[in-house]
Amino acid sequence: MKSYHIEFEPLGRRGECPAGQSLLDCAQKLGVGLVSICGGRGLCHSCRIQVLNGTVSQPTSIERQKFSLPELQEGYRLACQTYPTSDCKLWVPVESMSTSQRTQVEGLELSINLDPPVAVYHLQLSPPSLSDLWGDAERVLEALNQQVHCLTIDIDVLRNLSPRLRSWNWQAQASVRNKEIIALSSWPSRQLGLAIDLGTTKIAGYLVDLSNGHTLAAKGVMNPQISYGEDVVSRISHVIDSPAGGTRMHKLAVGALGKLATELCNMVDAKLKEIVEVVIVGNTAMHHLLLGLPVEQLAYSPFVPAVSEALDIKARDIGLHIAPGAYVHLLPNIAGFVGADHVAMLLATEVGQADGLSLALDIGTNTEICLASDGKMTSVSCASGPAFEGGHIKDGMRAAKGAIEHFRMENGEVQFQTVDGAPPVGICGSGIFDILAQLYLSGVLDDKGRMRNNHPRVRTCEGQPEFVIVNEEERDGRPAITITQQDVRELQLAKAAIQTGIQVLLEAENRSEEDIKQVIIAGAFGTYIDVSSAVVIGMLPSLPLNRFRQVGNAAGAGAKLALLSCGKRAEAQVIARQVGYIELATAPRFMQTFVEATYIRSHTNKGG
Repeated sequence: MKSYHIEFEPLGRRGECPAGQSLLDCAQKLGVGLVSICGGRGLCHSCRIQVLNGTVSQPTSIERQKFSLPELQEGYRLACQTYPTSDCKLWVPVESMSTSQRTQVEGLELSINLDPPVAVYHLQLSPPSLSDLWGDAERVLEALNQQVHCLTIDIDVLRNLSPRLRSWNWQAQASVRNKEIIALSSWPSRQLGLAIDLGTTKIAGYLVDLSNGHTLAAKGVMNPQISYGEDVVSRISHVIDSPAGGTRMHKLAVGALGKLATELCNMVDAKLKEIVEVVIVGNTAMHHLLLGLPVEQLAYSPFVPAVSEALDIKARDIGLHIAPGAYVHLLPNIAGFVGADHVAMLLATEVGQADGLSLALDIGTNTEICLASDGKMTSVSCASGPAFEGGHIKDGMRAAKGAIEHFRMENGEVQFQTVDGAPPVGICGSGIFDILAQLYLSGVLDDKGRMRNNHPRVRTCEGQPEFVIVNEEERDGRPAITITQQDVRELQLAKAAIQTGIQVLLEAENRSEEDIKQVIIAGAFGTYIDVSSAVVIGMLPSLPLNRFRQVGNAAGAGAKLALLSCGKRAEAQVIARQVGYIELATAPRFMQTFVEATYIRSHTNKGG
């Protein structure tokens, strides 16, 4: 049988596809995880791809209904409805990828001119003799000053300098930062950097080769501080109430960072001492708890940070044990609840440089939103809570194997897709919002979020209605997976916080939703949501879907930029000074706007 060579970008997967197989079949054969909730029948429209090169079958009637003529002319198709008629190169939009492969795309390299703060120099030293009695440190500085002006050697480097120079036969590699030798190693050695997004719920780490900017390893772990509260306010309260609370929070954060650094190094057979620079971003509370700074002032108006400027601190001074004299760089904060992670997101997305009105959201337990136009940026922070990560949801869970990540209702019947195609064990954030939107569109929920007893899958359990996603029989006698009325209320509060933030920003600038030219969605949760579901329930503005762009962990990407470029660090300082901040609770009509935002409906359908 004739076959064609098919390439799937940006994943870089390629292989042969028989002429009689659809592009969806080919993707599955090659390990490209396309979302296909309906099982390839063309009903869910979730396997959208773009044909960049090559020829394919003519659009079906289903595709002509799904796509406009300009979209079809640009090559947009449904993979399940399209068959190759030649070798093809395809583009897979991030929203069409499964959870695991969206994570892969987050690891793609950023285009940047390398300008790291740590430079490397090769030293070939002459050994001492009876006629040459210079000290070892002076010998190193003299040799180095022939290449670059250097003033000092870190004390921890100095403590091991003499025996190491002799064991390396007087040949070494010096790592220099701001006229200081922060590490001395054998020649040649790797120079690694570590970028950290210290989130309220999750910590994301990236191990980077400073010589070429390549990300060698990436990993996410839970923030152990969550045991003292799922939100920053609870953790701040714990520190205020307990004399030892601040020390406890600091140790938990540093312990998690140290363990994460070790695991990243183990993934690529690297050593901790090869890490010569670290960049950490996080919200203001996470920043302060990591550094052991006072947080009480963050809990009371006017919510002032202990420090806003960028900081450079010896890694050992916060408890990180990497290269002897390595530094940790922390990007600047903006306000009490808008921190360096927001600055990093703005740095990575370049939203301040975009033409027209742009909206950028970093969605998570704490959601930061920025409205930008003609270089002016204004931001708010929303306490959206843990519901997006599956927290406070009866059968909620992280996006792990078996989590329901996509959901549709077709003629009253449920259809869903799980992470890795495994048997369902719970519901992650993206699936939860799909379910909320589908139940609303199907009339199971009214616009106030009340669950109606008008569907065979609605039942009463412990005095409250719930909708059964997977029943006990389908799970071989194990408890059913359901969405309860209380779950719906949690989601209404979470989405209302974000919707209110958007409305407050627009009203402050006297702009309307229709003025927004692009919506950038970042953050671990924002990466995986179905934008159309978020629009249906009113969390996001009712705009054409081509105005939305999901960019993954932009805060982590911004941390990597700052790790690799001193110029980007300077740019982050400028951003932090430029961004205006609105405290949501002080906004006119705040409570009225929030109450209205709890309704489940798109922004263009606010009647009733």
